[in-house]
Amino acid sequence: MWRRISTLFKGFFSLFISGIERENPRILIEAEKENLRKQIARFNDNLATHAGFVERLMRQIKSLEAKERELTARIAANIKVGNRAVAGQMAMELQTVRQQLEENRQQLVESEATFKKLVKTRDVAVQEAQAKIEKLKRLMSETEMMEAQAELQEMATGMITQIGGSGDTMNRVEEYLNERRDKAAGRARVASTSIDIKEVELKEEEQKALAEQALVEFEAAYGFKTPAAEGQAPAPAPQKEMGPQGG
Repeated sequence: MWRRISTLFKGFFSLFISGIERENPRILIEAEKENLRKQIARFNDNLATHAGFVERLMRQIKSLEAKERELTARIAANIKVGNRAVAGQMAMELQTVRQQLEENRQQLVESEATFKKLVKTRDVAVQEAQAKIEKLKRLMSETEMMEAQAELQEMATGMITQIGGSGDTMNRVEEYLNERRDKAAGRARVASTSIDIKEVELKEEEQKALAEQALVEFEAAYGFKTPAAEGQAPAPAPQKEMGPQGG
């Protein structure tokens, strides 16, 4: 019973996690990038350990090579002085040194080859992981773009439907505006008929006459003579009206 309940809860939890992952792909990609960085760091640590083993082998080989040279020189010196017993012991030690040197050299070759393979494996794995991450990022961008386009198209479809459904309202608004415009045009026409055009024309002529009179007075005061004034006869002097004489 408890096992069945546990399995059920695990199933619900897995569905919940799957839903969160489905809704947040960018977070998953960032998590994979972080996981890749951690894996590279661990791999580099192990690679550094292997590189240290290679360095130790190289140091041992150098030490054995130095010992080989030393033993060779000592054996030769003891042979020259006739100390064959000591030279024989050194010759046996030299055999052991050369055996160790050969083994270390073989291990160094194999270790160097292994190190190069590990570095190549790491680089290839990292390149593949980075390529997958970049592919997921491009896919996510394309998906978001397609989702945005689909949403805009759905919005546009909804707007067309709403605008088409509100045709009666828009027709009524247009009718109201036409009525207001016609009424305003009618009021302007009525107002224009109430203006006395003759009076306006008389006022305009009066203004012109006053302006001409002022100009003539100015010319007379300053001695200007216009061509029009030279061709005209001088105006007669005004005569006083005779009023009735008192008796």
